Amino acid sequence: MELRSLEYFVQIADEGSISRAAGKLGVAQPALTRRIKQLETELGAQLLTRLPRGVRLTGPGRDFLEQARKVLVQVSRARDQVRGNARALRGRVVLGTSPTLAALLLPGCIAHTRRQLPGIELKVVEGFTPQLLDALLAGRMDLAVMTNPPRSPALSLAPLFSEPLVVVSAPAARGLRPAYSLAELARTPLIMSAGLRALAEEQLAGVGATLRVESEVDSIEAIRRLLLAGAGATLMPVSTFQADIEGRRLAAHPIEDANLHRIVVLARPAGEARAGASGAIERVVRAEVTRLEQAGCFKLPARKRATRS
Repeated sequence: MELRSLEYFVQIADEGSISRAAGKLGVAQPALTRRIKQLETELGAQLLTRLPRGVRLTGPGRDFLEQARKVLVQVSRARDQVRGNARALRGRVVLGTSPTLAALLLPGCIAHTRRQLPGIELKVVEGFTPQLLDALLAGRMDLAVMTNPPRSPALSLAPLFSEPLVVVSAPAARGLRPAYSLAELARTPLIMSAGLRALAEEQLAGVGATLRVESEVDSIEAIRRLLLAGAGATLMPVSTFQADIEGRRLAAHPIEDANLHRIVVLARPAGEARAGASGAIERVVRAEVTRLEQAGCFKLPARKRATRS
């Protein structure tokens, strides 16, 4: 039973009319009628009697209205309490994130923090995994979203998601064949960051393959601009240039015969309680990752089949 259905039923009962309730709620009348019918089916009882003008509650409808009001009051109180607790949180949280994820992850996290956690000052530091590790271990950072960090007893690591590494280039740089073979990958000159190069080479060593890195550039935006200018290709997590791939400004190609991927984790100093301002920001990060994951941001977009004219 959905909370929205209870709200609709109470509004109809208060108005004595489905049409007037629809106007107050901003919901189409047929949709509102369907909601009430679904509610009656679920309860196994008729709640409303339809009259020439308006509706009247049945006996079961009056009983249900009393209970529905109680539920909505309790939900409202719980919502106010949670919001009040969130607004009462105070403090400064330093969050680190990989440059390959910052543009995708941060807008939602910052917007949520401003809206729901106004008492928390959020500082974001962008850096590759070695820099983020050093900052966490030195106590200069509270949380960090990083790629494949080494295990350490001084850190608590919680996996967030895994995503493939793909070959990214300008759309015209390749023909119709969607995937790269390992042999083709080994022949392709690449522009790569040092961290992703080390990650890919470690995974490729297990299948006896190598990379041909032409330029090592530790600036994700610089690599993006080089790709957009048609200056080469890179090996990158699929989400890093997701907007450009979706907009067909860049093309992404999977790699055959090798599961090249990265694991993104949320790291914090070991032993620290997941509470207070830091715990609230951790929940914000997890919620935003879940939203992005459900939106398919960490997977290759489905290839559209060409239509025959």
